[in-house]
Amino acid sequence: MSGTDRGRLLLALALTAAVAAFTATVPLLRDWFDLRVYHGAVDSWVHGGGRLYDYRVPGTGYGFTYPPFAAVCMLPMALVGLRTAVVLALLLNLAALALVAHLLTDGAWRRYGWYGAVLGACLLTLFEPLRDTFSFGQVNVLLLALVLVDARLLSTGRSRWAGVGIGLAAAVKLTPAVFIGLLLLTGERRAAARATAVTAAATALALLVAPGASRFYWTEALWDTSRVGRLDYVSNQSLQGILARLGVQDRAVWAGAVLLVLAVWAVRVRRATAAGDPAAAFALTGLVACLVSPITWVHHLVWLLPSFAVLLRAGHPRTAGALYAVLCTSVVWLWFDDASGVGGFLGGNTYTWITLGLLLWLPAGHRSSGRRPLARVTTATSSAPSAAAPETAAVSAHRVLAGGAADAATGRGSGRTRGVGRRASSEPTGSTRPAASNPQSSSSRASS
Repeated sequence: MSGTDRGRLLLALALTAAVAAFTATVPLLRDWFDLRVYHGAVDSWVHGGGRLYDYRVPGTGYGFTYPPFAAVCMLPMALVGLRTAVVLALLLNLAALALVAHLLTDGAWRRYGWYGAVLGACLLTLFEPLRDTFSFGQVNVLLLALVLVDARLLSTGRSRWAGVGIGLAAAVKLTPAVFIGLLLLTGERRAAARATAVTAAATALALLVAPGASRFYWTEALWDTSRVGRLDYVSNQSLQGILARLGVQDRAVWAGAVLLVLAVWAVRVRRATAAGDPAAAFALTGLVACLVSPITWVHHLVWLLPSFAVLLRAGHPRTAGALYAVLCTSVVWLWFDDASGVGGFLGGNTYTWITLGLLLWLPAGHRSSGRRPLARVTTATSSAPSAAAPETAAVSAHRVLAGGAADAATGRGSGRTRGVGRRASSEPTGSTRPAASNPQSSSSRASS
C-alpha cells in the first residue's frame, strides 16, 4: 500500500469514526418517534380494534396524519415488533438513499472509488434533514427516490412507466403531488395522467381496505392542521412557518405568498425546460414543494438534495458547499425558545431563506460537455434528414424532461441547448405538539 493510499485509509477511518460518534446519539434524541407513531397506529388498527386516526403515542398527543394509503403500505409493520420495524426502516432508508445518490450523480461516485464513496457517505450523514429522516424513522428519502426514478424513466425514453413513482409518492403524502403539476407544466401529459391515475387507484384501494378511516381523513383530518403540529414551531421551515412566527394568522396572506412563489416556480421551470435542463426543473419543484406546504419540518428538506446536485453540475461547488454546511449545523434550533425580533426572523427561518434563495437563483441551462443533448439540436454540420429522422426526434423528445436529474453533480451533461424539440415535459411529521415539552425528542434543541 502506497503512502497516499495509507493516508487516505487513515483519514477515511478517522472521519467515519467521528461521524459515527456524532450520529450515534441522534436516534436516542429522536427516539424513532415518527416510526413509533406509524407502528403504534397500524398495530392498534389491526390488532387492537381501534380506529387508525384515533391512536396517540402514549403520553403525547401525536397520532397518524398521513393519507390512509400510507397506512395500507405500512400494514406489514403489524406483523413485527417495534425493534424489527426500526431495523427494517433503517435498511429501507439506506437503500433509498443509495438509489438517490446514484440517480443524482449518474453513478459518478464509482470513478472516485472507495475513498470518494466514504467521503460522500460522511457528508450525507451530516446533512440535518437526512439525520432527522433516519432518526425519526421518516419516509422522505423513499418518496424522493420514487420521484427520481420517474425522472430517470423520462430521461431514458422509457416513459411507458413514468408517472407511477410520482403517483405512489403523492398517495403516501400530499406534497409530492406538486410533481404532477411539473409534468403538466412541461408537456408530459401522459406521464401526468398516469401519475394521477396511480394516485386515484391507490386512494381507492385504501377506501376499500379502510372505508371509515378514508372518510374521516378526507372529510375531517386533512383540514385540521392542529393534528399535524404547531405552525409556529421552529422546525416548520415553510412560508406558513415564517408567517406563524410573525403572528400573521390571515390565511389570505399565506395564500397570496403561495401564489407568488408558484408563479416564480412556473416561470423558472419553463425557462429550465426551454434551456434543456430538466434536472433543474425537478430540483425547482422540490424547492417549491417545501415552501408552499403548510408545514415543512426540517426532515422534509431532503427535497433540497437535487438542488445541490444542480449547483455542482453548474460549476458552483463553493456555493453548494456553503449552503450545505449551513444545513448541517441545526442552526435554527438556536431560536427554539424564542423566534421573535430581527434575530428570530433571520436566524429562525434560515432554512426557509436558503430554500427561497435556491428557487430564485438556482442555475438552469448550464450543462457540462460529455453527453449528447437529450433535446433535438440543429448544428451547422447537420446532414440531410434521413427517413429515420422523425422517429429519432420523437425518442429524443421523450428524454428531455428528466435526463438532467441523472447528470447532476457529475459533469456528464451535454452542452447547453438552445431550443427544445417539444415542450418538455398530513403532511409532515406526525401530529399535534402538546402544550408541554416537545415529545419528539428528549433534547429540545435537537428535535424536529
